[in-house]
Amino acid sequence: MHKLAQLDHRFVWHPFTQMRDWLQSEPIVIVEGEGAVLRDVNGKEYLDANSSIWTNLHGHNHPRINAAITRQLRKIAHSSALGFANEPASLLAERLVRLSNPRADGSKVGSWESGRVKGMSTPAFSLSHLPTFNAASSKAELTKVFYSDDGSTALEVALKLAHEFTRRTRGGKARPKFLSLEGAYHGDTVGAVSLGHIDLFHKAYGGLLFKSDKVMSPYCYRCPFNRARPDREDARKYRKCQWECVGLVEKTFRRQRRKGNPYAAFVFEPLMQGAAGMIAQPSGWLGQVTSLARAYDALLVADEVMTGFGRTGVTCHVDDAAVARVTRQPETAKLFACSRVGVQPDLLCAAKGLTGGYLPMAATLTTQEIFDAFLGRYDEFKTFFHGHSYTANQLGAAAALASLEILRRRESVRARAVLQQTLAGELKQLWSLPQVGDVRQVGVMAGIELVRDWRTREAFALRERAGIRVCEALARRGVLTRPIGNVIVLMPPFCTTPVQVRKMISALVDSVKETFR
Repeated sequence: MHKLAQLDHRFVWHPFTQMRDWLQSEPIVIVEGEGAVLRDVNGKEYLDANSSIWTNLHGHNHPRINAAITRQLRKIAHSSALGFANEPASLLAERLVRLSNPRADGSKVGSWESGRVKGMSTPAFSLSHLPTFNAASSKAELTKVFYSDDGSTALEVALKLAHEFTRRTRGGKARPKFLSLEGAYHGDTVGAVSLGHIDLFHKAYGGLLFKSDKVMSPYCYRCPFNRARPDREDARKYRKCQWECVGLVEKTFRRQRRKGNPYAAFVFEPLMQGAAGMIAQPSGWLGQVTSLARAYDALLVADEVMTGFGRTGVTCHVDDAAVARVTRQPETAKLFACSRVGVQPDLLCAAKGLTGGYLPMAATLTTQEIFDAFLGRYDEFKTFFHGHSYTANQLGAAAALASLEILRRRESVRARAVLQQTLAGELKQLWSLPQVGDVRQVGVMAGIELVRDWRTREAFALRERAGIRVCEALARRGVLTRPIGNVIVLMPPFCTTPVQVRKMISALVDSVKETFR
């Protein structure tokens, strides 16, 4: 065993890892990376098929980000944000605000009509009892940025802001309650865990948490209201339902309002729930449920930790004219998932890809109205009493500025379009495998759900380690990713070439065959 692997076994405790199993074999020790390729201590190369746990956007060792960090290092690595401002963090805040408020493009924010799907029945619930709701009024601009360290702390900031804002605007005696989705995962700090609903991760900490409510997730593949028989395509495309999942959301909001304490906020991952199992939301769902949240006076908290910064793809085709149209007006590239579907949240949380995957940094964006609720005389103590030692770190901000500049360049937009299109084409091979039940793609992210037989949708028990075994077989073939239970995640860096995508999918096909033969 390599000396570094021995040191790891002796001293390191890994996250979300059963260490008893970990200590049974020699780990892969990564020492180098370039583009979409990682190298271990033995010189073996691997394709990074999950962007180093969903963080790396542009590939490893990117010259522009390297140069930006080096330039900043020549000035200063870090100074406190408690009482001082700094150059890169100020510039980054302005860019983030601009990107999170895209130009009007005619999309209907909060429109019920946005939820209609060709061939679908009307929603199975009535809207007559809802409060008056003007969709246009929901487009509150995000104007302020609060920096923190990672996705968990970004959600913790949003949670505290929403809690205190609700208390102050509802008379000071309110006991704010929060609503999130079944299978929600929003981080590992105590507040973020309280918003989560994955028993495997969260149940052990029940005694530490406050109670939040959950509502049905739009999991079309396993939805009890979906009357369609299993088919060989994404379940969102052939589902048969009457939007009962949206009806349950409305029922939950209505029930809470009758208790005299409407929800303070609705917390959601837009377009795709990550740790829940890469659950992709059907077209129109997000517009409908955020309309409901607005109608019932709940703030919208968008967790874009995974989905932000281009992960949900581009709308242009892979041709120079289309790419040029997008890059002439960078705001319309819509780097946040919410912007792509015309939903404007009150709080938006970003992390992971914020620095291009280089350094831990996060941001919580919010509105002027929420910011103003914390203004007052010093002796009123309305200050937001929250912070982190490395808030607004200069190196992280410099890396993020470089990453945003790369994202707006024509070659980056084109690379994302090519990756999205190539991934969609190559994923079709998986339908030939009887153990592939559903393939869910949003932009350049995909989740492949493994089952005993696609005709029955019967799930593997977690103790069978189906996803882990397939990923172990993938590693032997030079492709690295990490499963979520029985779901294989593919989320490669934007620089991944069509040849590399084909290798990933080919290796996945062979790994599934080997594992379940």
